This record gives sequence, structure tokens and C-alpha cells, in this order.
Amino acid sequence: MPKKLKELNCKQKKIGRKCISASFLLQKMKFLKHILILIILSATTMVIAQDEDAVQFQAKVSKKTLGLNERLRVDFQMNKDGDNFVPPSFADFIVVGGPNQSVSHSWDGKRRNFTKIYSYFLAPKQMGTFTINQAKIEIDGQDYKTSPITIKVTKAKEKPADPNDPDYIVQEYIHLVTEVSNTNPYLNEPISVVYKLYVSPLAGISNYRELESPVFNGFWSQSMDDKRIKAQNGTYKGEDYRYVTLRKTILYPQKTGKLVIEPLSLDLTLEVPTNRRDIFGNQIKTQAHRTVTASVRTVNVKPLPEEGKPENFTGAVGDFQFTMETSKNSLNATESLQAKIEVSGKGNLKLFELPKLKTPSTLEVYEPEHQENVRTTMSGMQGKISDTYTIIPQYKGKFPIPPVNFSYFDLKTETYKEITSEDIVINVLEGPVYAEADNNLPLTTNGKQPVVLNQNQFAFIKTKTNFESITKDTFLNSPIFWTGLVGPLLAIPLALVFRRKREERLADVSGNRVRRADKLAKKYLSEAKKALGQKEAFYIALEKALHNYLKGRLNIETSDLSKDKIRTLLLERQVENTVINDFEAILENSDLARYTPITTVTMQQDYDKAAKTINLIDKQIRY
Repeated sequence: MPKKLKELNCKQKKIGRKCISASFLLQKMKFLKHILILIILSATTMVIAQDEDAVQFQAKVSKKTLGLNERLRVDFQMNKDGDNFVPPSFADFIVVGGPNQSVSHSWDGKRRNFTKIYSYFLAPKQMGTFTINQAKIEIDGQDYKTSPITIKVTKAKEKPADPNDPDYIVQEYIHLVTEVSNTNPYLNEPISVVYKLYVSPLAGISNYRELESPVFNGFWSQSMDDKRIKAQNGTYKGEDYRYVTLRKTILYPQKTGKLVIEPLSLDLTLEVPTNRRDIFGNQIKTQAHRTVTASVRTVNVKPLPEEGKPENFTGAVGDFQFTMETSKNSLNATESLQAKIEVSGKGNLKLFELPKLKTPSTLEVYEPEHQENVRTTMSGMQGKISDTYTIIPQYKGKFPIPPVNFSYFDLKTETYKEITSEDIVINVLEGPVYAEADNNLPLTTNGKQPVVLNQNQFAFIKTKTNFESITKDTFLNSPIFWTGLVGPLLAIPLALVFRRKREERLADVSGNRVRRADKLAKKYLSEAKKALGQKEAFYIALEKALHNYLKGRLNIETSDLSKDKIRTLLLERQVENTVINDFEAILENSDLARYTPITTVTMQQDYDKAAKTINLIDKQIRY
């Protein structure tokens, strides 16, 4: 082979070896790159999985800037179920809806996703910049809080006069009216206040809720609300309307001058037509929330006239009858009789004092027993009140009880009237002698008379004694000595038994859970009882009591509290079907009652039913 050809072959072989080495290194670098990418992706996946498993609890708002006549939605969202949710106070807003609770479960092929939301609908009270403070919830035994959110409220936004606009409907077709029977009454003269909601046939209301109940400052008041609210036909400003009477109250002004009757405010749920239609051509309606407030009314209270006012006048205003009588007029000393002062009729019976009974010092008089038999209607109070005195004479003789005067202001004649009782003489037949010469001596101004004493007036004092000597016992061999010696020794085995029982109790996880649930149920039942009359607080506490009780008794989590599962587990534990139906009915009532008008009587019935049903489940459940 020629020399040049050999050199060429040699060079080609060297280049080939270098190419093979370079190709190998390149393949190795690509392999290492793929491994590095896999490591980065695995680490990222682990971080994302950890982030997804972390508890998230946050607040979201529909908008951060709104007009004074707009509504704001606030959602408190979490990715794990929790207990004991505590919302912020919303002090700068009016809660017109909520809390509405929604729960959703989903599966994306890799893991289960859980979302729970508490929603509130708020109306601003005034313009300005306000803060929605933190909400709090307990998840897996740890407290979580949301971050505060700043909301800016601007002036009301102008809207065109659209017949389907909720604001236009409220202004034109819905009217909340305050009717006052008398705007110029006397002091303590009854007046009635009635709140009526007038709704035109052109408007539709599906529900309403009171935002604030009126407070009648300067008045004695009593509510006369009907348990049933019935719609009636009527007219408002000459046009046909349907109306309901929401509140009726009787008032007695307690001071003179101009007094303000506070308005009633309602949150209305309106049925508003839209421009859409269903497949049958009917117009589709949507719901909207609006606030309507009655007008403020002022009452000018006149003072009672000073001319002709008796000195013994105590504030009685109305039309009354007055009597004073005794149970008997003749008796022996140390026996008792009753003197009754009574006022009956129509007027402010609960708002004045009865005249006091005056008697001689020789008659022992006890504090009176006050009784009232008064019923209140829309025209005022009527009935009777009385003071009954118990009198015990001390001496023999005849003792007069001075007449009693009662005065009142008559609204019909607008004058004062005075009634005087008849003279009453108490004849004490037997007893200690009242005076030396005559038992019928007149009473002095200070009511004191000389009393003749008997010779044996000190006969009740003992002059002889029967003292006995007392021997001193030694401490040794006494019961106290042996108790102190043996007692600690006996306490040792008792302490060991107590310690063993305590360790067994702590090791009983299931039992401790049941006991903790019972404790929480009793706690929230107690809170519900204290909150009777406060609808929102009462039903929140009642619902917490029922949920905590079920979690402990059935050994389930909050997220598993479904109606079907509760029924299945209770039936497996031999609980009667009627008791289960009662329990489900209580839970449904707790949900519905927050959004409907509820009386205190209904709340008491729900509370009694919940306590009775829990007691029945305790007796019937088998493990």
C-alpha cells in the first residue's frame, strides 16, 4: 500500500475514534439532562401536593368599590371542613342576606377536592372607607383567620326609571307606613302605633325580614303583635293595594315634649321581571334584595294641667273606681285582719302608685302584698290593681283607720277627680288594757298613749338554772384521734383505684369523644336557651349542639353529616324511626328559621323538642 494511503487511513481511524468519543459524551449529557428534569418535576410536584394539602381559609368580595344603593357579597371559603365558624361583626354594613352555606366535592382523577363557603350579602350604611375584619374557624383543632378587606362606599349610583328596576318598584309600588292613633296626647295617655306594608298588585314580594326593631325611647311600650300575619285588601292614596300588619304596639308617653317614634326597616326579596322568556313564552323573573324604611313620626306630648291638681296625685290617668275594705271589723288582740286598697278601671294601671294606708300606732301593720290583674289591648290597659295589708291589733279598744284619698286625671273631661274611702273602726274585743280610765281615748298626733302594765309582766323571765358539770375528755383514744391515724392509710388504696380508673378513662378514645360531644352539645344548648328571642344566635347555637352531638354519638366527621348517612347509622344503632324523623325535622327547622319570621314561642318549642329528642336517642342508641 502506498505511504500516503497508509497515512490517510491512519488519520481517518483517529478521527473516527474522536467522533465516537464525542458522540458518547453527547448522549451521556442528554441522559443526565433528562434525569435532572425528572428530579425538578418531582420536587415541584411534591411542593404543589404539599400546598394543595395545606389548609386554606380566605375571604373574597364581589367588588371593592360600590355605591351606597348597591349590595356587596362576601364569601368565606375553605378547602377543609371546620367547626365553630365566627364571622366578623359587619358593624358598618346591614346584613340583608346570609349566612348561606354551600359545600362541594369533586374528583380530578388524582385527588378529592373539597370546598365550603359561607356567603353574606351586605348593604352599606353610609359613604366612606370601611374594613371587613377577620373571620375565624376551627379546622383540625387549630384556629384559622382570614385577612381584613378594605371596601370603599361611594354615593348612590343613578339608574334610569326602568319599570323592572328593583329601586323603581320599591319607590312606586311598595310602601311601609307608620300609623299613629294620636300625635298630641297627654302625659300617660295611651296611643297605638301600627306598622303596615302596602304592596301594589304590580309588584311581587316573595319574602321579607326585619333589619332593626324600633326602640321607643321616652315611652312605656307593650307589643301587641299577632302570631299570624294575614294579607288584606285596602287602599293607599286612593289606589288599590294589598297590605299586611307587621307590628302593633301600645305606648304610654313618660315625658312631655316632642318624642320620636323610630321607624321600622325591612329587607325585601322582590320578584323582578327580566327581558328573557322560557320555552313557553312566559317572562322569566329574578330575585333582588332591597331595603324599605318607614317614615319617622313625631309625637308632641302635653303635660297634665297644674290647675286643680290634688296634693296626693301620683300620676293616675284614665277612668277609675277606688275602694278600701277590711276582711273584718271585730277581733281579739294578736289576731289578724286584712285591709285591701283597690283601683279598677281603664288607664295606666301599671304606671302609678296606690295611696298608702295610715293607721294608729296601736295597730301593727306589715308591708302590703301587691297584686295586678291587668290586660292590655290596642285601646290601653284595663283591669285592677290592689295592695293588701295585714294588720294585727295589740290592745283592747276601738281604733279608727283614717279614710284614704285617691285622685286621677280624667281624659274625657280633662279634669282631676278625687275619691275618698269610708271611715273604718276596728273593734278589739279582748286583749291588754289600752288606758287606765277609758279604752276609747282619742288618738294623739304622735299616736302614743299611756299603757297600764300588769303585775306579772316579767313572768316569762326564768330565775332558776339547771347547770350541769362537764367532764373533759382526753384526745388519746378519741374518735378524732383514730380517724386522723387510720384515715391516711385507707386513702392510699382509694387513690390507686382512682388513678387506675383515670388512666382507663384517658385511654378510652371513643368514650372521650362521646363525652366531649355531650359536653359541647350541653354547652351550645345552654347558649341557645340564653339566646331565646334572638333568632340568629339561637338557631346557630342549636344547630351546633345537634351537629356536635351526632359527631360524638355516631363517631363521624362534620363533612359526613348528610341526611341519608345519619338516618342509616341511627337505624343501625336501633333508634326508632319516629325519633329519627323528629331529629331531621329539627335540623330542617334550624335551617329554614333563619330566613323566616319566628316568634319566641316557636323558638322555645324548637328548643324543648331538641332536648327531648337528644334524650330519647341517648336511651335508645346501642353500640
